[in-house]
Amino acid sequence: MRQRATVGSLLPDGSVSLLVQRVSACTGDCGHCGGCGAVGQSVQVTARAPFPVEPGERVWVESRSGAVLGAAALVYLLPLGLLLAVCLAAQSLGGVWMAVLGAAAFTVGLIPALLWNRHLRRRPMEYRITGRVD
Repeated sequence: MRQRATVGSLLPDGSVSLLVQRVSACTGDCGHCGGCGAVGQSVQVTARAPFPVEPGERVWVESRSGAVLGAAALVYLLPLGLLLAVCLAAQSLGGVWMAVLGAAAFTVGLIPALLWNRHLRRRPMEYRITGRVD
């Protein structure tokens, strides 16, 4: 996943603090839409710089797409998949039991997402600067 970022500061260990503007899965032109709620939000991340950079400079930063897609699947698809599977399996029990078991399955599906979030707090995702924005 490639995004634009602004160099915030140079850190003592040689890495760089970056400010990454959040974009949605649409066109990233949130100024015209504003529907996703990500307008104006930014995230601070740390990255290694393979070349010298200065605070305020605009750079391209990449993260492993597989990690991002895996996290999205964990957060969105697993709970929904469990909900649907359990509701289909519990159809013969009736509407109330189907709803109760489906809600329980959805909740259980959220547990891996919470554990992944805890893992990311201890070991944040890795970013790397790939070039300067022209």
